[in-house]
Amino acid sequence: MNPTWKNETKDVNWQELSALYRAAGMGSKSPESLQTAFTNSRYCLFVYLGQRLVGAGRAMADGADCSYLCDIALLPEFQGKGFGQKIVSRLMELSRGHRKIILFAVPGKEPFYARFGFRRMKTAMAIFENQQTAIECGLVEAE
Repeated sequence: MNPTWKNETKDVNWQELSALYRAAGMGSKSPESLQTAFTNSRYCLFVYLGQRLVGAGRAMADGADCSYLCDIALLPEFQGKGFGQKIVSRLMELSRGHRKIILFAVPGKEPFYARFGFRRMKTAMAIFENQQTAIECGLVEAE
């Protein structure tokens, strides 16, 4: 079955998207917060097989200087089958023309993104809602 790619948020089942993020190991993101995040993002992608949502991603972008690719996720049974590559490639294509494209990766996934030309930043810093959890998960360094 061929996937269907959608760029619009109007028909998204936000409960299903929330379940996708939990299944992909990307934490608990409420349907309401995902709806807010995706509808406020410049670019969105949703991958469906039939009626089933199997992947998603988005980019917050300003149209000129910076595009930030984030929330790229696939159901585990569809990982390693090229869907993730297509999500990243399509978001990069949509972001073409921005001076920089930034991506936040889950620890261990860096080699996947390096294939697209992403490199580690030496000056990136972050403040998380739960900073201690971010330290424990390896997202940021302790002081």
